[in-house]
Amino acid sequence: MKKNYVSNSSESVRMFKSDFLESLSKVHFTVPLYVYVPVFFACSYWALFETGLGFVNYIAMFASGLFIWTLTEYILHRFVFHYVPKAPWALRLHFIFHGVHHDYPSDAKRLVMPLSASIPLAAGFFFLFRWLLPEGFVFGFYAGFILGYLVYDIGHYAIHHFNFKGGMWKRIKQHHMLHHYSDPASGYGVSSPLWDKIFRSDFEKKPGKQA
Repeated sequence: MKKNYVSNSSESVRMFKSDFLESLSKVHFTVPLYVYVPVFFACSYWALFETGLGFVNYIAMFASGLFIWTLTEYILHRFVFHYVPKAPWALRLHFIFHGVHHDYPSDAKRLVMPLSASIPLAAGFFFLFRWLLPEGFVFGFYAGFILGYLVYDIGHYAIHHFNFKGGMWKRIKQHHMLHHYSDPASGYGVSSPLWDKIFRSDFEKKPGKQA
């Protein structure tokens, strides 16, 4: 399969003529922390002290939200970010949202989701969960979901720019690098290869060789 990358430069390629639109497409990797860590603590506080959820139920809902994030991450990456449309205008949108990352995978300012995309998505998911779950449960659930997103986003930056010597993060980095440099039609899990194994989108092992 054709490799999608073009450059390993950490510089940001310009995508828009408009300086304003260009600024919306870039973000420092620490910005999600400033925005969503307070959201995590606010949801946790509200769940524990304002709704009467209780600590045990909070932990259960938190773990559920974290788990659902991993599935959401996989679905978004595989079926939304990697959906390749045919119309020229749609192809342009595809490049803006994800294609640029595969062409310039080391672009330091396009490795975490810009606020122009993450805030509408975060709000949409919150109202979805609020509709699906009782009010007493939604804040605990959303705290886990948001923490999962933060691990994914900051972890994605680290995967591309940190040199892990061993352990879990080295294996996660190897998994994601195969997605970029070997087979972009496999290995959609970024923070975990779990759903790739479940849905059989993991990389195939060659006979007689270890992964």
